[in-house]
Amino acid sequence: MSVSHSCGASALCTGHEAPEDFSRREFLSRFGHGVGAIALGHLMGQSARAAASPLDSGLHHAARAKRVIFLFQSGGPSQMDLWDYKPRLNKDHGQELPDSVRGGQRLTGMSGSQSSLPLVGSPFKFDRHGQSGAWVSDLLPHTAGVVDDLCVIKSVYTEAINHGPGVTMMQTGSQFPGRPSMGAWASYGLGSENENLPAFVVLVSNDREGQPLVSSYWGSGFLPGRYDGVLLRADKDAVLYLNSPPGVSREARRKAIDRIQRLNQMQLAQTKDPELETRIAQYEMAFRMQASVPEVTDLSDESEATLARYGEDVNTPGTYAANCLRARRLAERGVRFIQVYHPDWDHHSSLPSGIRAKCKQTDQPTAALLTDLKERGLLDDTLVIWGGEFGRTSYCQGKLEGENFGRDHHPRCFTMWMAGGGVKAGHTHGETDEYSYNVASDGVHIHDLHATILHLLGVDHERLTYHYQGREFRLTDVHGSVVSPILA
Repeated sequence: MSVSHSCGASALCTGHEAPEDFSRREFLSRFGHGVGAIALGHLMGQSARAAASPLDSGLHHAARAKRVIFLFQSGGPSQMDLWDYKPRLNKDHGQELPDSVRGGQRLTGMSGSQSSLPLVGSPFKFDRHGQSGAWVSDLLPHTAGVVDDLCVIKSVYTEAINHGPGVTMMQTGSQFPGRPSMGAWASYGLGSENENLPAFVVLVSNDREGQPLVSSYWGSGFLPGRYDGVLLRADKDAVLYLNSPPGVSREARRKAIDRIQRLNQMQLAQTKDPELETRIAQYEMAFRMQASVPEVTDLSDESEATLARYGEDVNTPGTYAANCLRARRLAERGVRFIQVYHPDWDHHSSLPSGIRAKCKQTDQPTAALLTDLKERGLLDDTLVIWGGEFGRTSYCQGKLEGENFGRDHHPRCFTMWMAGGGVKAGHTHGETDEYSYNVASDGVHIHDLHATILHLLGVDHERLTYHYQGREFRLTDVHGSVVSPILA
């Protein structure tokens, strides 16, 4: 049975209401000293899932995935140079984009004023790979080797045409900042399987180029703050303000927290402030993370063979390779949602050299992560997602001169892929037109993508809700359908 949470959390609804219409905090505060004492008791010794998850009555349906690793390629990878093979585009290289193809669709301010929109074929070679015969660019030789594990979706589309709204849309289901991120929704609905680590962890490559990656992309929005993503940094302070100052022992830290928590409980009993609930939980999680975070970020116990599989960059903290290996370590320790961000796919100019550099950084570690998960028996219940916020235009941004060119933002169609976690392996879904400009069949909107991810986690996207500002909110807002053809 679910309680009607007038203060906010309607959680994973079952269609039944509590016999009285009062909030969870009011209900708990009638027994003992309120939710603070109960939360502290759980956090001190019981499972984190019982303490953190409002879903104690069971999933909406059988889950195919227990966790998600989202390899987010920030900036918008060029689909027709990586996945969406278009011989016609190469044939018509240099010709004007037909008006019938554009159809009057809006362009960004960066190319909208161009007097000419010349088509640009891909300079990279494509071949079929694996038993599935999927087309893959020669920029991705390692990923091509595991293509039979992938479900490639060529028909993803969005409305967002610039980076800020585009990334916000992909991460939160809205172009406007302030909504909870996908990881926060998963954490809120499902909790963590490890009481010593957060349910939602974020890893960002230390590449300083590209569009900024801001904390709102992994924030909890109007959900309680304990569902924020926790950023693991690449230096000795993997989580800011987590380590004790010099001279402060773990025992002294424990005593200090115990006394602070007593004050928090007293204040909570008087005010019923939900932020105090969050603070109680976070103090306890931070204490446990002092031991768990150094262990999960230390790669010294990995074999030489494993390190070699991810490539030479794996030994450099903060690289995409190191973060992919960290992601595997977090997955096997029960972290629910792992977000890996890799920036600088925004190739408005010098695309051939720029995309080569990005693929060199990401191709081998991505394939290694899939192989590693598979060998450890984790891929079956781990959903791995690869993609950016939108794609690139089939025409050149600026003047087409020789082999050097760029492509503008393109939300009308782009490619993403999934692997493991209940999706069809060796499957390609959706098609674009001859120029990779419009979806030709089986379009997948961002809302559909989100609905499908939640479905694979055992959650009905229409029933994972939170009451805020007078209405029920959800990740997919009032949209979204599960993409059934990609389900195994």
